[in-house]
Amino acid sequence: MRLSSKSKEYIIPEYSLTGDLLSFLTCNLQYRYQNKGTLPPSMPKQLWFGEFIHGVMEEAYLKWKNENISFDWSWIKHIRPIEKMIDLRLRARGLYPPLDYFCPYSINEEKLKYDDSNHPHKLLASARAESAINTWGPYLFPLISSAEVLLKGIRNMPNYNIEISRSNYYGINGVIDVLSSLKIDKNLKDSNNSILKYLSLNDNFYKRVKTIKSDEYEIIIDYKGMKRPTFESATWNHHSWQILTYAWLRSMQEESKPIAAGIIFYLNELVPSIEDIISIQKDVLNNGSDLEVEKNDYDKIENWNPYEEDFLFLSDKFKMDRSIRIVNIENNSISHALTEFDDVVSIIEDSVIKEANGFSIKKAWKADADKRTCDACDFKSFCNNKKLDFNDMKVP
Repeated sequence: MRLSSKSKEYIIPEYSLTGDLLSFLTCNLQYRYQNKGTLPPSMPKQLWFGEFIHGVMEEAYLKWKNENISFDWSWIKHIRPIEKMIDLRLRARGLYPPLDYFCPYSINEEKLKYDDSNHPHKLLASARAESAINTWGPYLFPLISSAEVLLKGIRNMPNYNIEISRSNYYGINGVIDVLSSLKIDKNLKDSNNSILKYLSLNDNFYKRVKTIKSDEYEIIIDYKGMKRPTFESATWNHHSWQILTYAWLRSMQEESKPIAAGIIFYLNELVPSIEDIISIQKDVLNNGSDLEVEKNDYDKIENWNPYEEDFLFLSDKFKMDRSIRIVNIENNSISHALTEFDDVVSIIEDSVIKEANGFSIKKAWKADADKRTCDACDFKSFCNNKKLDFNDMKVP
């Protein structure tokens, strides 16, 4: 009896907007080791905080919805129990917080590392969580119609070659942190909601609303556990592509309403670290910011010396302005964002195929990242892109 040969396995590659595409754009080689190679970073401060703040904001919204707790929330009474719950979830996934960033201990639990045993300590991650909830929660939570909305779509594989390509399609997915459904209202400027007031100051938002025939529209909202990127930097553009791609994916769902705008909250801006303030100072003084800065804040930023002063106290308005970013939704912009991500998928697929055909990892995947990413990378000691200085090398 003749046995037929097994047909070639057909797999449609699936790509996540944040876990794959944005991660790959941060550094191709780091993406290969961490995502494809499942090698988690040893000190995942940014990864941990991103997961932490998303979980805290979601649980805070559910707590507000179910218990109707008025703001301002007490950190010990209302927020700390949420933090502990999210911390346990992340630990179950192998994500542990840096001890200089988040205090995992309970009251009277004696541990080293701190000057005293009066736990819990409100460290940077907790300060940011508290500020995010109390600054934006009163305005954001009443607008939420859905949280953690899963989106999926399929696109033609770019540069498809029947002899080489793994598939003629690829899947793309993402999760909208918050979806807000609003009635058409021309009087947003008169609203007591600060988020709606920010929208009212955006002319492109009103132009978009005028084209909407429905009496309702949706706002896509995304949280970022980072500072506001430099204006028109690669990261700035990548984040807008993400929101625009979310808009395309959402538009294909039957229950969706027209998307009027996207909003990104850069939550680190509410409680910036010294490193963040140094970057903010550079952006403001070198025209790397898209925002106008009032004279009082500008003078403080201009005269601040990080080597002489421990901290820089900026106005609440300045911090809120930098924390919120409105992404305009236009059909041409959506098409451009999809094309950009098609190009990213094409490069990833090319690297996957090269490695499968015998290329070494470092030859198949390009190492190209900024200094901040390189400094925090576990793979810098054997990466061609990172040249270690003598001072960087640690002698046991």
